[in-house]
Amino acid sequence: MKLQTRRSAERGHADHGWFKTWHSFSFAEYQDPKHMGFRSLRVINQDNIAPGGGFPPHGHRDMEIFSYVVAGTIEHRDSMGNHAQVQPGQIQVMSAGTGVKHSEFNPSATERLQVLQVWIQPDRAGLKPRYAEWSPTPAQLDAPKVLIVSNDSREGSAHISQDADVYRVKSAKALSVAHDLAKGRGLWFQLIAGEVTVGGVTLKPGDAVSSDEAGRFEFVSAGAVEALLFDLA
Repeated sequence: MKLQTRRSAERGHADHGWFKTWHSFSFAEYQDPKHMGFRSLRVINQDNIAPGGGFPPHGHRDMEIFSYVVAGTIEHRDSMGNHAQVQPGQIQVMSAGTGVKHSEFNPSATERLQVLQVWIQPDRAGLKPRYAEWSPTPAQLDAPKVLIVSNDSREGSAHISQDADVYRVKSAKALSVAHDLAKGRGLWFQLIAGEVTVGGVTLKPGDAVSSDEAGRFEFVSAGAVEALLFDLA
């Protein structure tokens, strides 16, 4: 099993006081030609935003964007008329398509917002902009591996216009989860919390592994863990 490891400390980082962020791939002022993305996965930003902080209306186009809330609440408004607050375990998904403006803020007066911002390149340009939210069903709340984003909305997952499956991996106790990667596809595993071992590699929060080798991947943790697993064409 061939694994490429991306350690947390190797990521791009910016600290603006009210806003702290870590970039798995080149973004804004952090530019590294060796880390421009992985297949269709273009951005994973781990953001930490102070109470009341956020980003005023700004535009996007031709990108599938979702926010995975780890702690706190994110408040979203966009030019399509959507307004929502999303909390831990939930995601919001936006297809920027031909162009959309949105704002994102931490509405809390006391609690920092921790969120992963993920951008995936669409399978075609010029899509109609759209917005959706995903929340786990009661049966999915404690399930260790749940499909949250896909191209076909199977298992109740949120839809994106790209051949990409995204799973939430989460447990409050010891965990052993397997994932079978088909030939021709790529895997990216982004650890959010806890400690996980895969293929003899031990990961800590913020670390990631990737692979283009087909086969079974076993993720093992001795305690609580939270992560996102990407299976990409």
